Amino acid sequence: MNREQIIEQIKKKGSFLCVGLDTDIKKIPEHLLNEEDPIFAFNKAIIDATAPYCVAYKPNTAFYESLGVDGWKALDRTVRYLRENYSDQFIIADAKRGDIGNTSSLYARAFFENMGVDAITVAPYMGFDSVKPFMEYDGKWVILLALTSNPGSHDFQFRTDMTGTRLFEQVLETAQKWGTPDNLMFVVGATQGAMFAEVRRVAPSSFLLVPGVGAQGGSLEDVAKWGITHECGLLVNSSRGIIYASKGEDFAEAAAAEARKLRDHMTILLSTVVFKSGHMIDLATTSTGGVTAISFRTRKGFKLVDGRGRGTADSTHRRKHRTE
Repeated sequence: MNREQIIEQIKKKGSFLCVGLDTDIKKIPEHLLNEEDPIFAFNKAIIDATAPYCVAYKPNTAFYESLGVDGWKALDRTVRYLRENYSDQFIIADAKRGDIGNTSSLYARAFFENMGVDAITVAPYMGFDSVKPFMEYDGKWVILLALTSNPGSHDFQFRTDMTGTRLFEQVLETAQKWGTPDNLMFVVGATQGAMFAEVRRVAPSSFLLVPGVGAQGGSLEDVAKWGITHECGLLVNSSRGIIYASKGEDFAEAAAAEARKLRDHMTILLSTVVFKSGHMIDLATTSTGGVTAISFRTRKGFKLVDGRGRGTADSTHRRKHRTE
């Protein structure tokens, strides 16, 4: 999936939500443990329930690797299910790989050729030759760790050199020589708040994958205030806050409700963003703040879409199209 396609999905859905599939066999509802493949059964239900409200999914491979061969099979089934049923979704393998060149080449082959994901998270510590093999695939993305959301991020990422440049700034500056905004994103944790302004100073055009909203306490408002661009430029991830919204048989419905809340909030935040194509989001809300109508103003009128990205009618007058 290329940059233009990602931006188009954000426009259609009024959302820059990424749902993290951090599926822990010890946390899924007990009734699913009787399924032949409990992890896939859980993921499938979550995907079906949340797909209308998000533009990306991010399975964290550690949760699948911990289960051995069965976990890898569940991950592969999950990616194939997305490809076959929700081809408009951007799929990120959160694997945080990065090794000497020939090893990275095999990691890239595993995830891009065999599994078929759109993007992979990569650690930059070993430098260009460890990242280059991932960047040799047309239409694929490297998402490089830059400024993370964990408390230990301050141990190294804020260390400065003799010029006062912090390590995360060096990563951003150097990595942009390796790739372009069309194949390179950066991970910046939502808990970093106003530091997004510093990130944008160094990387004004790059998409940012933003974990840490929800269970980790990151603020969506702060992320948007400091990090959003005229093309949005953000994929904000929420994992536990969505997929574990309920431990009962209504887990999928509860996940949908949480994803819808975030989508509605994102639509409001996007309402002041003018995209390059001349689109601007217009919306109508209920008295409680829920989004009931979304339209994208164009030079020729209004392109009306609902929360599932449906509807293409253009009109020179404002019309409303129900989302839910």
